This record gives sequence, structure tokens and C-alpha cells, in this order.
Amino acid sequence: MKKLAAMTAILALMSAPVFAANQGGFTGPGASTTQTQGGGFQGPDGSVTTVENAKSLRDDTWVTLRGNIVERISDDLYVFKDASGTINVDIDHKRWNGVTVTPQDKVEIRGEVDKDWNSVEIDVKQISKTN
Repeated sequence: MKKLAAMTAILALMSAPVFAANQGGFTGPGASTTQTQGGGFQGPDGSVTTVENAKSLRDDTWVTLRGNIVERISDDLYVFKDASGTINVDIDHKRWNGVTVTPQDKVEIRGEVDKDWNSVEIDVKQISKTN
């Protein structure tokens, strides 16, 4: 019984630094300093499109957008901008996957068009920096 308790304590101490590491996120207007992410998305690819075109697509359509995240609106809601316009994007903390971006960084986001009664946003499943 004591061996089991000792092994559990050792395992807990060894895994603590993994959870304490800074895992990336957005650095810019409205950004918070406490974010922990992990994992990533691997699945269906959406076609590369523009913000203007994405706004006209049907709900749940997979898209890929390239541009800049220019502002944080709330906890998981950001403003994304490309040459055609701006759109709100919902990026859950776990989707950052260690990536840290500023408004000057070009990013590629992949996700689903999320249409409500009078708004359109992108539910981001994957984000990465581009050149």
C-alpha cells in the first residue's frame, strides 16, 4: 500500500511541470496572460477562402483562412482580418496548441462556419503561423 502511494506521489510530481508550461496563445489587444493549451486538430480540410466568401457559405462548411488575428474581444472570441474584410473567430484555449501570435503574425486558421440568426463566425479547430 505504501509503495502505491509513493508511486502516485512521484508520478504527480513528475507531471506537474507539463501542466505549468506556457503553451502559447494570442498576444495583443485584450489578451490575457493565463492560457494553457494542448492537442490539435486533425481532420477534414476546408478550401482556402477569403473572409468575404466565408460569410456567404452555409453553416458548418469547413474553411481555411489566411490573415491576421488583430484583437481579442472576449475569452475565446477574436477578430480575424484578411484582405477582404474581418470576421469574428472562436478559438478555444486548447486549439492554440503552443502557438503564440501577435497582430503582426500571419496565421492560417481552419474551422467551421458558424451561422446564427444575424451573425457569422468561424469556430476554429486548428491554428498555425505562416510565412
